Amino acid sequence: MKSIILLFIFLPICVVAQEQTSSEKFWAQLETHCGDAFEGEIITGGVEGDGFTGKKLIMHVRSCEENTLRIPFFVGENRSRTWVLTMNHDKIISLKHDHRHENGTEETLTQYGGTSANVGLATLQMFPADAHTAKILPAASTNVWWFTINDTNLTYNLRRIGSDRLFTVRFDLTKTVSTPEAPWGAVD
Repeated sequence: MKSIILLFIFLPICVVAQEQTSSEKFWAQLETHCGDAFEGEIITGGVEGDGFTGKKLIMHVRSCEENTLRIPFFVGENRSRTWVLTMNHDKIISLKHDHRHENGTEETLTQYGGTSANVGLATLQMFPADAHTAKILPAASTNVWWFTINDTNLTYNLRRIGSDRLFTVRFDLTKTVSTPEAPWGAVD
């Protein structure tokens, strides 16, 4: 009887809340911006005629579901791109690029991206190209995408390993902009 009483006395001491993984901390930082839109600028890799340079760049943390974040990335009037981040049961994040035509149908080259190899850092998540990407875009099979986040900025980055290709857009998280129209193919 004495053992049982001691067990009840010490049991609460042994129960410790599980600390968030780095990927969960990263996710939580993004979620704080749900509903907000931010303007960005090309920091690296922009060249005239690339379809990005000289255009207004806006990201909108549009949808924050339990395990899915949808972040449209608008390039001028083009609303075809949405980053889709998914948290799996192992607390590993996947990134997909959802590309749509103006009528809402999927483009031929869509749903490419990758899955983080581990929980990453609270301020950095990396996504090496997956098998689907290598199949539909062989040249992108060595792509690595990553996001960085801190109190003032979010960056979206692309590096093609084995080439000079590097592209970085930085978004200022201290200044929201007007909420843009829905991305092509979005259902409200």
